[in-house]
Amino acid sequence: MSSSTVEPTLPPPDRTTPEPPPREAHLDRTQHHPPVGRRPWTRLAGLADLAGLVDVHALALLRATVGIVFVGFGVLKLFPSASPAEQLAVDAATKMTLGLVPETVLLLSLAALETAIGIGLIVGRRLLRPALVAFFLHMGGVFSTLVLLPDAMWQPHSPAPTMEGQYVVKNVVLVAVCLVVAANEWGRHPRPRRTAG
Repeated sequence: MSSSTVEPTLPPPDRTTPEPPPREAHLDRTQHHPPVGRRPWTRLAGLADLAGLVDVHALALLRATVGIVFVGFGVLKLFPSASPAEQLAVDAATKMTLGLVPETVLLLSLAALETAIGIGLIVGRRLLRPALVAFFLHMGGVFSTLVLLPDAMWQPHSPAPTMEGQYVVKNVVLVAVCLVVAANEWGRHPRPRRTAG
């Protein structure tokens, strides 16, 4: 006598009733996938916009900031004892000119030069290249004070710079900025080569 078990048969699925959506579908999708055109984290999005704006105008920003610094330092030298670096600049310039130029003329010349460099950097365009050339020549004179005035630039029996020496050394930042500006200026607008003929 054989025993057989009958497996219960399930009714075929009713195609008319839709299957329930998965559990995740009940979540508000806007929490995870915001609509196009709307950004989450508005504060971070604002920072990203600001970073993009700075990136687009980075070179102009570099030029303008160094230019403002130079105009400020140049204008200060027009007023007696207003610039803390006044005597240092005069002493270095006096050594470079072998004492043949009066101090007042040297100071006014430095003031005019620094102001002109600053204006050229801020305005840019046709003034930019002459301003950059003047800037690098001027920086050569500034860094020469480390050699011409060792007693004022370096602490005795130590390789550490004095406060005046630090004032000079920090100009490496300005040199680096203007190197970037100059590389972009000469790289973007190279001078046309003259053809021999």
